[in-house]
Amino acid sequence: MATTCSRKCLRGRTRVGVVPHLSLLPVSLQEKMYGKEITVADREMVEERADQMLSEAADADVAFLVVGDPFGATTHTDLVVRAKNMGVEVKVIHNASVMNAIGVCGLQLYRYGETISIPFFTETWRPDSFYEKIQNSRRLGLHTLCLLDIRVKEPTLESLCRGKKVYEPARFMTVNTAISQLLEVEELHG
Repeated sequence: MATTCSRKCLRGRTRVGVVPHLSLLPVSLQEKMYGKEITVADREMVEERADQMLSEAADADVAFLVVGDPFGATTHTDLVVRAKNMGVEVKVIHNASVMNAIGVCGLQLYRYGETISIPFFTETWRPDSFYEKIQNSRRLGLHTLCLLDIRVKEPTLESLCRGKKVYEPARFMTVNTAISQLLEVEELHG
């Protein structure tokens, strides 16, 4: 839901960008809620054309919307550092995220070990570095917050080799997939 704070923040902005792969709300609905045209700032745009975005911000009053904690992703932290290096004023409005909402489970935040990400396995790529972190937390009697992979607008390997990007369909890891992968890694490392 668009909060009063977010509506006030966007009032007077000449440009608004949003990271769509982290939001379940369609951009068209967000435009209607905020009464603003929104530029889709997908991962490719944010990671590969950040300087262009920031140059525009030097001359115009813009907003960049993300779901959750704006500093939960290194990409967003990088944008702030780059903006400050370019002399672009940055104002951050913090938001709720999974990182601070886990308390609703009844588990205390100070009883968590390192947060890990579980990526989708492929035929040729089956990383398991997260397993050791889970084991370390378990030995210390700590919980582990497992972030499940999302794959949105990811180019296929074949298209990267050919130099023309074709994107995979969007996928969101389910708990069942995560458990299946965890069990596979457990079998290997036991």
